[in-house]
Amino acid sequence: MQLHRSVARYQSTPRSDELALEKRLKALAEQYPRYGYCLLHGMLKNEGLVTNRKRTYRIYTHLGLQVRTKRRKKLNRPRIPMGVPDSVNQRWSVDFVSDQLTNGRRFRVCNIIDDFSRECVAQVTDFSISGERLVRELDQLARIRSLPGTIVLDNGPELTSKAMFFWSRRTGVKLHFIQPGKPTQNAFVESFNGKFRDTCLNQHWFLDLADARKTIDAFRAHYNEVRPHSSLNYQPPAVFAREAA
Repeated sequence: MQLHRSVARYQSTPRSDELALEKRLKALAEQYPRYGYCLLHGMLKNEGLVTNRKRTYRIYTHLGLQVRTKRRKKLNRPRIPMGVPDSVNQRWSVDFVSDQLTNGRRFRVCNIIDDFSRECVAQVTDFSISGERLVRELDQLARIRSLPGTIVLDNGPELTSKAMFFWSRRTGVKLHFIQPGKPTQNAFVESFNGKFRDTCLNQHWFLDLADARKTIDAFRAHYNEVRPHSSLNYQPPAVFAREAA
């Protein structure tokens, strides 16, 4: 049977690098199901696999990898912008999040963030975290890195405790308390909390506290060393901090 040339169609053959890129993009999307194409593109770019964002997006949509987002209704309230520090260890932010084990027992995580590098300096995970416990953790951090000039925190009982007051006086670190009911004044750690809950806490069941600590430690290592950050030109926070030092 003969076909007229007008009905013939050219079928392109995918290049080997295109197939490799598709395979890697799909693997990353499966490994990190809550990452959108921007973060995945950042990871591919850091691996040297792609430089063109449009190319990543084309393959991303072709493979049907779009993340479904849940939009919450937000109250209209004035925001007070926070200035960005110009060096590492200039200002940290502290806040707590809560979750529960499979048996229903609740635990807390204290997140400590460097506002300049967006690095997660530390995470304290326990059933109860007092002001005295937080002071011990901060003293341990002081042995491995410089303390900040200022720590931004809310008005929780642990953070307004005598232990924190005397620690501040002893170390010279200023405690900057945000206004009650104004979490946007602690925007850097609040942003981290959202990522932490979406990509770690909401993705795992924790058998016990040891299991939670192991999973959270792995998340922090990935967040600091691997995960691209959109505010840092898609560099991981720890990489950005080392280059800025």
